[in-house]
Amino acid sequence: MTKLGAITIGQAPRKDVTPILEDHLPPRVELVQAGVLDGLTKDYIDAHLLPDREAYTLTSRLSDGSSIVMGRSKIQPILQKKIYDMELEGIQNILLLCTGVFPGLHAKNAYLIEPDHIIPPAVKAMVGGRRLGVIVPLEEQKTSLKPKYEPHGLYPEFAVASPYILDPESFQAAANELKDKVDLILLDCMGYTEKARSLVAEASGLPVILSNAIMAKIVSEMI
Repeated sequence: MTKLGAITIGQAPRKDVTPILEDHLPPRVELVQAGVLDGLTKDYIDAHLLPDREAYTLTSRLSDGSSIVMGRSKIQPILQKKIYDMELEGIQNILLLCTGVFPGLHAKNAYLIEPDHIIPPAVKAMVGGRRLGVIVPLEEQKTSLKPKYEPHGLYPEFAVASPYILDPESFQAAANELKDKVDLILLDCMGYTEKARSLVAEASGLPVILSNAIMAKIVSEMI
């Protein structure tokens, strides 16, 4: 049995996302989950991990289904330790369950799979010369995520809808904001589900790419 480590920046297990991964992984692959916020209370997170002013901001899901906002600089040391811990368990393939950018993140021996290294060039190949729209969880990410796309010649139009508050109206509003400006839409967070993809596709009438589905398909061919 081959083990695939999956590290969320929220709390594990990610019952919303991992079924999408498991649908694509071969039966010989066992998914081992861990979370940056495992064992931490919301009070602790609010006291120690919230973003500083103008910080790179991320969001994820707690085990009770609620969402939390964090600063990248606050959680990256914890994330790095989770990677080392998985390596000590003998796990040789580790997938980060986040599409955010973590400069300098690394593994000592394992193969670390970072979605921000894979999704933008893959999407560029899919988009070609067409116009790209991107839906993100947080308003501030409309600015902070631009540098992830620009090196690949992508200059998306952005809209916002949270994957952790599955409000159909917010997804429909985001789709309506983009549909006349773009030709294809990416849901840029590992927390978006097939339900979110369906809402955006129906409202926009456009092809919609689900980030975790792309990663599931690619990872299934890599391990």
